[in-house]
Formats: sequence, C-alpha cells, structure tokens
Amino acid sequence: MSFDLTAMSRKELLELQGAVEKALKDAEQRERIEALKAAEEAAAKYGFSLEEIAGNGRAATKKNKAAPKYRNPQNPEETWTGRGRKPHWVHAALTAGVDISDLEI
Repeated sequence: MSFDLTAMSRKELLELQGAVEKALKDAEQRERIEALKAAEEAAAKYGFSLEEIAGNGRAATKKNKAAPKYRNPQNPEETWTGRGRKPHWVHAALTAGVDISDLEI
C-alpha cells in the first residue's frame, strides 16, 4: 500500500494524518486488550487472578529519618546519626583528641 503524497493537497494530507492517528489509537487499544487477556490467562494457569498478582505489589516505603546519636558541643544544632561519612565537626573533634563517646547525646 503506497500513496503518492506529493500529489495530495494539504487538506488531503491532514485528513490522511487524522485517519492514521485514529487507526494507530485503535490498533493500540486492540493490542492492549490482547495483552490483558494473555496476562489473565497466564495468571489463571498458575491459579491466580490478575488482580491478585497486580494488587500485591509493594508500595514504595517511606524511609524514616534516623535519630541523631552525636551532638556538636560547640554548636548543639549540629548533630550526626552515626551513619555515613563523619561531619567535619566530628572529624575535627576526634583529631583534637576528644573521645567519640563524649559527643553522644
């Protein structure tokens, strides 16, 4: 199936474009229905419904913020949970000879 697009007017090309877009949407909808049927059949083969399989997916869990374990004695607003890299104030205190237990909250 070929068209001589150069011989078509702008109006004819726009009509053709609209028809192609509609045909693409219809084809996508048909394929979506076929895929859904295939997925339902595959789930039924193993004794499940598609809702059971799709509904039991894990929701994104919200990470809880860790409680701080250490506090800067010079600036009490600066805290550290003990996770990740040591902040500069912890590193400076340790190099100055302060014991880490002295910084605990």
